Amino acid sequence: MADSKSTPALFRYSCLREYNIFSQSGMSSGFTLIEIIIVVVILAIAAMTAIPLMSSGGSVQLRSGVNMIAADLEYARSMAISRGQNFSVVFDKNTESYRIEDQYNNVIPHPVKKGFNYVINFQNDSRLNKVDITNVNFNATQRVQFDCLGSPDNGGTISLDAGGPTATITVEPVTGFISISN
Repeated sequence: MADSKSTPALFRYSCLREYNIFSQSGMSSGFTLIEIIIVVVILAIAAMTAIPLMSSGGSVQLRSGVNMIAADLEYARSMAISRGQNFSVVFDKNTESYRIEDQYNNVIPHPVKKGFNYVINFQNDSRLNKVDITNVNFNATQRVQFDCLGSPDNGGTISLDAGGPTATITVEPVTGFISISN
């Protein structure tokens, strides 16, 4: 007797379930207001994080350019110490470039780019084309020379600009210590 009463209840439950009456999405084929608001908020958060990243290209290029120059100054200094001869880094503000020369003023070959001289040109490099060398001052010259002890002939600074953000690289006069400041 219990079986005959429960059968219609099971039948009704299965029919309701088949027609999706228990789920809200079965009643409506559109999106709820809450779902739309959540999607809009997620898109707004994504846009707020992406826009500053796209607009900070100059500051990223500036950081890359500053790090590259500092590394190349260290490279010239290390070459002077390891080879026991003078090496220079010569800057040219007009062409936004610099090069590393040996003691005979010959541009050295690039250690990574085989067959190329060690000349870095910011204007011709799309990764650094927003970076400008605004000032180079090594005792009124645009050259710093490291001796066999790694000491520069004189200390000085290199200033870079990337359309707003600026940075300065300093070479200490006696020690040759290289520092970066914004």
